[in-house]
Amino acid sequence: MLIKTLQTLFERDLNKLKHEIDSYQDERKLWHIEKGIANSAGNLCLHLIGNLNTYIGAEIGKSGYIRNREKEFSLKNIPKSALIHEIDKTKEIVINALEKLTEKDLEKEYPILVFDKKTSFAYFLTHLTTHLAYHVGQINYHRRLLDQQEYEII
Repeated sequence: MLIKTLQTLFERDLNKLKHEIDSYQDERKLWHIEKGIANSAGNLCLHLIGNLNTYIGAEIGKSGYIRNREKEFSLKNIPKSALIHEIDKTKEIVINALEKLTEKDLEKEYPILVFDKKTSFAYFLTHLTTHLAYHVGQINYHRRLLDQQEYEII
């Protein structure tokens, strides 16, 4: 039951991520940072792709993905179409990897120490869904603020 719920949430929020990235009216604004905002939408998108491909794709799905977390925040000006393509690939990898789990697996200890103590697969996968949703919300807000700037009457 929880596995299907997790698949549904990851699919839903990766579709939302794709929609947000695609909705930027000016593609250059994906990489814009303003007024103390630490990360652009493009970098948050790369971060989410790296995060999910590491903790679900590589660990559960055995995809062979090797993360370069530094580049998630340093790369710039990647075309919107390339980001969308990577989101689609990530969604497929996540959904397929979760298919490999059983409900009993969710009770087991997640093999990578990410926090200050070990967690179960269920806990960590639930954390990943909230992490994804959190950053998608940030991207949504970033996009709406920047798109609004184009239409302000001065």
